[in-house]
Amino acid sequence: MHIPDNYLSPATCAALGAAVVPVWAVSVKKVKKEITRAKMPLLGIGASFSFLMMMFNVPLPGGTTGHAVGGTLLAVLLGPFSACISVSVALLIQALFFGDGGILSFGANCFNMAFVLPFVGYFVYKLIRDRVRSEKGEYLGIVIGSYIGINAAALCAAIEFGIQPLLFRNAAGQALYSPYPLSVSVPAMLIPHLLVAGVVEAVFSAAIFAFIKKVSPGTIYEGAKEKSKAVYGLLAALILLTPLGLLATGTAWGEWGADEIREVVSDGKALGFIPQGMQNGFRFESMMPDYSVGGIPEVAGYILSAVAGVAVLLIVFKIVSSLKKNNHGVHE
Repeated sequence: MHIPDNYLSPATCAALGAAVVPVWAVSVKKVKKEITRAKMPLLGIGASFSFLMMMFNVPLPGGTTGHAVGGTLLAVLLGPFSACISVSVALLIQALFFGDGGILSFGANCFNMAFVLPFVGYFVYKLIRDRVRSEKGEYLGIVIGSYIGINAAALCAAIEFGIQPLLFRNAAGQALYSPYPLSVSVPAMLIPHLLVAGVVEAVFSAAIFAFIKKVSPGTIYEGAKEKSKAVYGLLAALILLTPLGLLATGTAWGEWGADEIREVVSDGKALGFIPQGMQNGFRFESMMPDYSVGGIPEVAGYILSAVAGVAVLLIVFKIVSSLKKNNHGVHE
C-alpha cells in the first residue's frame, strides 16, 4: 500500500498532501493538549509497532504481497490523533531511510494509512464497543475496526491509482503515471486486502492489544500499573522475527519499479511500455533501500533495518518528550 514516487501525478500528490496537512495540524494540537510528557514516548512505541508490522509481508492472491499497518490498534491504545502522528512518522522514516513509499507521495500515503485507516478503524471500534459493553465488545471492535480500516485505506489507494490514466495521458493516449484504470486498480487492491491483508491486520491488532493489556495495562487504562519492559521485549521479539516478511515473494501491487512495470501482466497481457512520468520522474536514493544493507546477508540486513528504524522512532519521540517537558512542565 506504500505508493512509490511517479505512480501519482505531482498534482495528485499535492492535493492529497494539502488534504492531510490540516489533519496533522489538528493532531499535533490534540497530542500537545492530551498527551502528558510521561506518555509521549508511547507514541514512539506505537510508531515502532506500526513500522515493524509493515515489515511483515504476507503473500496475497495474484502473486503480490501486502502487510498490516496497525493504525486501528494505535488509535485504540493512544487515540486516533496520536495514531495519526505515530503512523505518519513511521511512514516518513520508511520513505527517507528505506525507500518504502515515495517522497512526493508521502502525503498520499499518510492520507491513506495515517488518516483514513486509524480514524475509520477507531470509529468502527467505538461504535461496537459502545453498544457491546464488555471485553468481548472491546475485542470485537478491534477486530472489525482493524479489518474495515485497512480496507478503507486500500480502497483510497486504489482510487488514487485508478484516476491517473483518466486524467493524465500523453499525446499518444498512453498513461503518464499509474497506467491501470479503476476497473483494474480497485479489484486488484481490494480483493487481496478483503481476503488476506485485512485478516492479518485484525489478528495482529487483537493479539498485540491482548498482550499489552495483560503486561502493561497503564498503556490503555489511566491509573493502571505499567510494565513497559515487557512492551520493549515484544518490540525486540518482533525485530528478530521480521525476516519472516522475506518469505513472501513478489512485489506489492502498484509498487513495481520502472524497470518492472513494462512486463507486468494485466487481463492476460503485459503492459508493454513504461509510462513517461515513471521513466523521467523524481528519483530519491535511500540509505538502506528495501531494508537491505550492502555486503551482509539479506536476513541480517532486514534485522539491522528493523533495529535502525525502531531506534530512530524511539529517539525522535524521546526528544519530543524532552522538549515538551521544557516548554510545558509548569502546567503538568
